[in-house]
Amino acid sequence: MSTDRPVYLGLGSNIGDRFGYLRDAIGRLEGKGLTVEAVSSAWETEPVGEILDQPDFLNAAIRVRSGLEPEELLDLLKQVEAELGRETGLPRHSPRVIDIDLLLMGDLEFESDRLKLPHRETTSRRFVLAPLLELDPELALPDGTRLADAMATLESELEGAEEGQGIRRAGPLLEE
Repeated sequence: MSTDRPVYLGLGSNIGDRFGYLRDAIGRLEGKGLTVEAVSSAWETEPVGEILDQPDFLNAAIRVRSGLEPEELLDLLKQVEAELGRETGLPRHSPRVIDIDLLLMGDLEFESDRLKLPHRETTSRRFVLAPLLELDPELALPDGTRLADAMATLESELEGAEEGQGIRRAGPLLEE
């Protein structure tokens, strides 16, 4: 039996009305029964990964409550992505209208063929860490790793690098 737990989702868009897609995704998640508790600012970020020659992303994080099991929640996220026009079958890290990642589900550690919790890139991406820390500066992984410490380590590793993981606050995602 599932328990209602805090869930952190990462959202990203780099095609078309990026703010609009992020807002629409949040609305659709609420419409499917998730209780949205908090929404970070939007953060403009450089692309990272295998395809760097593409528009910058707007990224955000949201904290929701869900009683769904991990794979049920993943299915719901994929359904919202499809409703918003996300194309499938493209190369990894391609431009996209919406990307919704399941980052953390409370203190749950989980792994299947489709999903790993916490998300593998939670501590290695500034565009994930910055919005999560905005929502909860004391947030930690189930193993006790503080995300603020992970961000400090990442910042020191990136210091002096010529490119990659540039990030800036782009403003509020939702009106206060």
